[in-house]
Amino acid sequence: MVTPGGLVVLTDRRSASGPLIEVVRQAVRGGAAWVILRERDLSYGDRAALATRLRSVVPGNQLIIAGPDPLGGTAVHLSGSDPLPSGTALTGRSWHGTEDLSGVDYVTLSPVYPTSSKPGYGPALGATGAAELRAPVPWLALGGIGAAAQAAECAAAGAAGIAVMGALMRSRDPERTAHELSSAFAAGSHRSLPPAETAVASSRVSAAGSGRCLGSVETAVGTSRGLSGGGW
Repeated sequence: MVTPGGLVVLTDRRSASGPLIEVVRQAVRGGAAWVILRERDLSYGDRAALATRLRSVVPGNQLIIAGPDPLGGTAVHLSGSDPLPSGTALTGRSWHGTEDLSGVDYVTLSPVYPTSSKPGYGPALGATGAAELRAPVPWLALGGIGAAAQAAECAAAGAAGIAVMGALMRSRDPERTAHELSSAFAAGSHRSLPPAETAVASSRVSAAGSGRCLGSVETAVGTSRGLSGGGW
């Protein structure tokens, strides 16, 4: 089973700096390997058409649809309350330590950092806190990730990948932002911080604030549980 890893893009057409397809295309060019299509407010037909267009720019079968309907594909990402569908090859779920993970291949843990897309949502787990949830399947760090230092910290803590929305959608140069985040994550995955050092790094990144630009990456504007009503 191949599960999402590295840099994972979450879509948000309303905050995108340009046409959504082009922003995603540039992020993929910069190193994003997976994309999760949100946009759950669209009509079924419009959302299915958007999924078809995105599959032309996302590598392989690595477009994941938020919600239980894969819209002609084989991969879904569920909120904590979405029913488990049948017939999908890949199933993810937003997990906060209590949701049933039967039939689930990977999870997102959030918010890892303070996120300006959902002010007041939290408290932020930090990379160490996310790791301490001990998810029984591969996990993606989600929420407030917009800096290279944060990407590297999540990798060092054991995340399989980072799920990023705002920092990519709002970037004036999505390709460059994706390259910086994906490169930092890849570098961080080659080292494993002991718990004490990870805690120190986490506090330093949190102190920098989600609005500060680190590593020449756009302002951190991550996502969190509860987006689009119901988590995704």
